Amino acid sequence: MNPYKNLNIYGRDTIEQYKGRELYERPPHLFAIADAAYKAMKRRSKDTCIVISGESGAGKTEASKYIMQYIAAITNPGQRAEVERVKNILLKSNCVLEAFGNAKTNRNDNSSRFGKYMDINFDFKGDPIGGHINNYLLEKSRVIVQQSGERSFHSFYQLLQGGSEQLLRSLHLQKDASAYSYICPGAQLKCSINDGAEFKAVADAMKVIGFKQEEIQTVYKIVAAILHLGNLKFFVDGDTPIIENSKLVSVIAELLSTKAELVEKALLFRTVATGRDVIDKQHTEQEATYGRDAFAKAIYERLFCWIVTHINDVIEVKNYDTTVHGKNTVIGVLDIYGFEIFDNNSFEQFCINYCNEKLQQLFIQLVLKQEQEEYQREGIPWKHIDYFNNQVIVDLVEQQHKGIIAILDDACMNVGKVTDEMFLEALNSKLGKHAHFSSRKLCATDKTLEFDRDFRIKHYAGDVIYSVTGFIDKNKDTLFQDFKRLMYNSSNPVLKMMWPEGKLSITEVTKRPLTAATLFKNSMIALVDNLTLKEPYYVRCIKPNDKKSPQLFDEERCRHQVEYLGLLENVRVRRAGFAYRQSYEKFLHRYKMISEFTWPNHDLPSDKEAVRKLIECHGFQHDVAYGKTKLFIRTPRTLFTLEELHAKMLVRIVLFLQKVWRGTLARLRYRRTRAALTIARHYRRHKVRAHLRELLRRFRGVRDLPDRGRSIPWPAPPKVLLRFQEALQNIYHRWRAAELIRSVPPEVLPQLRAKVAAMELLKGHRADIGLQRAWQGNYIALKPDSPQSSGSFTPVANELKRKDKYMNILFSCHVRKVNRFNKVEDRAIFITDRHLYKMDPMKQYKVMKTIPLYNLVGLSVSNGKDQLVVFHTKDNKDLIVCLFSNGPSNDSRIGELVGVLASHFKREKRSLQVSVTNPVQCSLHGRKCTVSVETRVNQPQPDFTKHRSGFVLCVPGN
Repeated sequence: MNPYKNLNIYGRDTIEQYKGRELYERPPHLFAIADAAYKAMKRRSKDTCIVISGESGAGKTEASKYIMQYIAAITNPGQRAEVERVKNILLKSNCVLEAFGNAKTNRNDNSSRFGKYMDINFDFKGDPIGGHINNYLLEKSRVIVQQSGERSFHSFYQLLQGGSEQLLRSLHLQKDASAYSYICPGAQLKCSINDGAEFKAVADAMKVIGFKQEEIQTVYKIVAAILHLGNLKFFVDGDTPIIENSKLVSVIAELLSTKAELVEKALLFRTVATGRDVIDKQHTEQEATYGRDAFAKAIYERLFCWIVTHINDVIEVKNYDTTVHGKNTVIGVLDIYGFEIFDNNSFEQFCINYCNEKLQQLFIQLVLKQEQEEYQREGIPWKHIDYFNNQVIVDLVEQQHKGIIAILDDACMNVGKVTDEMFLEALNSKLGKHAHFSSRKLCATDKTLEFDRDFRIKHYAGDVIYSVTGFIDKNKDTLFQDFKRLMYNSSNPVLKMMWPEGKLSITEVTKRPLTAATLFKNSMIALVDNLTLKEPYYVRCIKPNDKKSPQLFDEERCRHQVEYLGLLENVRVRRAGFAYRQSYEKFLHRYKMISEFTWPNHDLPSDKEAVRKLIECHGFQHDVAYGKTKLFIRTPRTLFTLEELHAKMLVRIVLFLQKVWRGTLARLRYRRTRAALTIARHYRRHKVRAHLRELLRRFRGVRDLPDRGRSIPWPAPPKVLLRFQEALQNIYHRWRAAELIRSVPPEVLPQLRAKVAAMELLKGHRADIGLQRAWQGNYIALKPDSPQSSGSFTPVANELKRKDKYMNILFSCHVRKVNRFNKVEDRAIFITDRHLYKMDPMKQYKVMKTIPLYNLVGLSVSNGKDQLVVFHTKDNKDLIVCLFSNGPSNDSRIGELVGVLASHFKREKRSLQVSVTNPVQCSLHGRKCTVSVETRVNQPQPDFTKHRSGFVLCVPGN
């Protein structure tokens, strides 16, 4: 019921109370109906529709907006951007369509002057993905004339009140609505619509929907052009028709993006083709006024249809593949004009009331007639409930060849001058005996009817008197072809698009277009057929009074509406009947999982017996009836209990399916992994075998090669054989070394071991190790090294052998030494396998100092080419010497000295520390000092000099 004021029962909190609830769980509410339709659509993948009906001003448009608001609020929990975009456009479209299709009437400040049916498309998850709007019979006559106390469409007043000064100036408009003939009757009327605020809201909504700025500007220009058209006045000067205020023609031409002379010609002349000849026929003043008004009405209607088409293009479901995205389901919302009884009822009210008769017939057919017939057909005990079937009134209007529309079309197609009075006479002669039709001629004593003007139809909602004045013209809906060509040739692409038939040439013959009444009848039949395919939900809007007062409740007025809407009969049928019915097969398909007797498949004689077993299993047998092919459930509570059981069991089934599916996936993954591992294992084996075969091929016969395979490149191993190949290479190198050593004479082996030891210690630290020459070892005994004194050294060496029992001579050489007293002297060192002897060559190689080798802990040498050696001892009495040769050879002997000592210590399993540094650290009787090496030009031979931190060994630079 329309409360005629805003109530706080449609907010977010109320939405949450009804979201997901069953019908019986909450008090009756618009949201309960919307939620029930949404759940039916989502649960059963069934298209549903919500039919909103009632008188004009009963609140149908507001109800449709609240339903749209609820559907938008409960969908898209994942906040997908595309779904949010569609929802915004669907909601904003209401605002735009109301501005251009609604108007203030005596019964309603925001009355829909067009019919609207909106399909909302949902994906398989229940989120809106698009939609489509169908519009029906815009009351375009309101553009040029309104009844007393009423206004034209909101768009005119919104533009004048909400448009900026700059916008109005560009459109040549002023804010005063009374300055424009078409809308001045409603200019001073009070209206609850805030035109200024609504103008901004509509502009914002059009931007959200996707209208470009130039398209919005074109809309304003068309609305302004219609206002200016209404101010055109015509008079005839002799035989020539003239426009009184011709300046307006230029304004209209500018707004419609065409030439002023073309506009003037279309208004004053009509181009007529007679055979091959084309002539311009002058209009009379009356014809020019008629043409102007027809042009204004047609422009506005084309504008409205273009807006609807533009919205449809934006929200249309695109690229939807049911095999990929699941089934696309629909909720339809029908918000169409209500039943109207005005002081003067014309062609528009006739069509509107016919539309309401069709919807009432649909309600009767689905709810009252078919339901009772179904009970009888299924063998359900039933006491028939009487109701008024308005099919007789529908037939009165739409029946082929006999109905009012057929008679009206016949009158419009007759040749010659046909008047509205002639049409009424045809009605009287053909429908005079119809119980629901009367006129003054048929009932001469009824003074409420005027002769030759009025006829009465007894509608389901009450008697309505229609005036035939204008029926013929409005049904023909004549618009001269000149105006269509004028608009088609406009330089504005939007206007050109609205008038595609303007491209026809003047002489081209076209098929007679269908009349307005026939077009409307066809659209109503298509609408009813569409609604029949959907599961309907009804919202019946009731007006509490005719004064739009929130304080007044007219009981008689409400009782009348309840009666003619058939609500009492509906309640009786619903109360005595069953809330839900379904075929046994479909019922089992949905609910078989809630009983062990029917899940997964039953073994009972028939589906009917299986359903009976399921119902008895849950104790619902007293609330159902079994038909021949269907199960009937009396109360919604039983159905909702079944749904709850279904929902609970569905969770278990889903978990079971998930478990099975996850197990299947795990097994598949296991098999794939095992197969991959098997393949990898065999592949690795293959790679290993291939690598080993390649190694065998490359190193076959390696013993016979001169270099024992040193020049053979090793193949790159697989990753798994990296460590294996490293070990194998080590084994190979050891084998090759053993083979090389085996080929070396025994007497050369000690020298070879010494060179290896020297290389390990000095390679990378000193440039010249002396590996390329033969190591003599006992250089003092050689004549080239000491030609004068070699004869005196041998007896001393033999004496020391007898005395100290050494076995082998390791090394001997002349040296220059420095002591702690900074004294530099030439000496000789003689190293055996037991001692290191310091000798004086000038005194027949007298032994000056003996150092047992076990007392020797390390050696230090420099990293240059000099011959500096420091012998480190345990008692910190280091020996600092520089090796030199008295003979012509100047070979470095540092490497040999380090090598023979290191090799000897290694055989003795003792460690010998060898460091390569510059300067060299040493200790003389416990005093730390350093010995550095410097190269000097013109230095004849190596020599030690004193330095503050120790000593400096100066060596020749050339």
